[in-house]
Amino acid sequence: MADFLNSIHYNNWVLPGLLLIPLGGAIMIWGNGAGYRTLAEADANAGRARMIAFMTLLVEFVVSTGLWWSFDASRPGWQAPFDLPWITSWGVRFSLGVDGISLMLVLLTTLTMPLAVLGGWSSIKTKVHAYLALLLILTTGMIGVFLARDLFLFYVMWEVMLIPMYFIIGIWGGERRLYASLKFFIYTMVGSLLMLVAIIYLGVHNANALTGTPNFSYDSLLFAGKPLTSTETLWLFLAFFMAFAVKVPMFPFHTWLPDAHVQAPTAGSVILAGIMLKMGTFGFLRFALPLFPSAAMNPTVRAVILTLAVIGIVYGALVALVQPDFKKLVAYSSVSHLGFVMLGIFALTVQSVQGALLVMINHGISTGALFLLIGMIYERRHTRMIDAYGGIARVVPMFAAILTLVSLSSIGLPGTNGFVGEFLVLLGAFRTHPVFAIIATTGVIFAAAYLLWAIQRILFNPLDKPENEHIPDLNWRELGLLAPLVICIIWLGIYPAPVLRRMEASTEQLVRTVRANAARQSMQAAALPAGE
Repeated sequence: MADFLNSIHYNNWVLPGLLLIPLGGAIMIWGNGAGYRTLAEADANAGRARMIAFMTLLVEFVVSTGLWWSFDASRPGWQAPFDLPWITSWGVRFSLGVDGISLMLVLLTTLTMPLAVLGGWSSIKTKVHAYLALLLILTTGMIGVFLARDLFLFYVMWEVMLIPMYFIIGIWGGERRLYASLKFFIYTMVGSLLMLVAIIYLGVHNANALTGTPNFSYDSLLFAGKPLTSTETLWLFLAFFMAFAVKVPMFPFHTWLPDAHVQAPTAGSVILAGIMLKMGTFGFLRFALPLFPSAAMNPTVRAVILTLAVIGIVYGALVALVQPDFKKLVAYSSVSHLGFVMLGIFALTVQSVQGALLVMINHGISTGALFLLIGMIYERRHTRMIDAYGGIARVVPMFAAILTLVSLSSIGLPGTNGFVGEFLVLLGAFRTHPVFAIIATTGVIFAAAYLLWAIQRILFNPLDKPENEHIPDLNWRELGLLAPLVICIIWLGIYPAPVLRRMEASTEQLVRTVRANAARQSMQAAALPAGE
């Protein structure tokens, strides 16, 4: 496989190709929709648009899988680099690259998106062409975030993914969709604007001494950036922190998430949980820690963030425990799971960071599958209330079996994907912050409580409601779209070594870089004259 990829110069074109393929699909769908005289006529003939979107994203996934084979797991730096001048007067370059931290997130994105299209195949009936085109544009934005090596390009991609999701929730969501979409937009935009100010400050601060052109190159800022005072470093870190903490979302910046999840259509919930929440934790790993290590590793800052992470783990689980709406229960479980990711990142051991990356991937798989299952049963019964069900395992055995497996993986049962990541996070965190690790362990217990109790009430209680006696079981389309997620749950639970190997070199380099740069940045700040 590697020889074949080399023969077609795969690494020379794959990264820009991954950004252009979805855009090409969006243009094709727009052209297909423009061929109809009325919106009703377009919706009545939307099958071609659905097929274009699915095939485009399937091609995207196939193209991206080459990265798995071409990626050199022994190299920690950028691979398959692509770099072109973009806005030269501003010093902005269209610079892309992939490493062990972003590789699996790109593959998670390309796997999730075609499944999201299939998940909304029959539930989205109006403005279908616009909906599918927005999903494709959203794909470009999300992959661009993971690949960007220029801070300005990263910000552009960050905003590109915000706009389609705003419309997806606001147009195709539930009854309170406008409220949820506006809340999502405002929270994310406020954090993003703070990050933009910080990016501009960094670019100008590191401007070319001869031409005055700003410098937004990630590598340049990381390894050759001009010294910052301790005050500058702290404020810049806080600006990035706000953008990423809202997106994670960390407690107490999480309040937009339950509304967005509950009101979003099935595909929107899958993408939010599966991919977009990972943008925040990825931002901490890629930018906040490496660029501002002295602030991130400041004992007070670190203690505050770890405290918020542990609060999020316990609080998210406890609130999930009392939710009557199954979709809102899963939404609050995301707050808890992402708390484990933040704990692993700021514990800053190789094991904890690898565990955090695995939790990000596994949460995307398991929670994405849960939202797909909730969407499937909602199409049949038009309710998400847990009490509306009871004993339906007797009627829909395939649905019950897959829901049970996915719930056990979300809990972190040994042998499923959820166990490996949480175990590594707790093991790595225990070495540097044992008290936080012990408190976080209670989140595993609470997760078992809220999910096992929920599936008992949905699947295994008495079948005492006549409207549940004739629910159709999963069809072949639904089984087909769930199959890849079930395979990943079992594979990563039994044999996660190939994934861990591809992360290892990059996570080791990250931990070394952050620790070394924290000491260097502190010495540079101390050497600067007061007021500089």
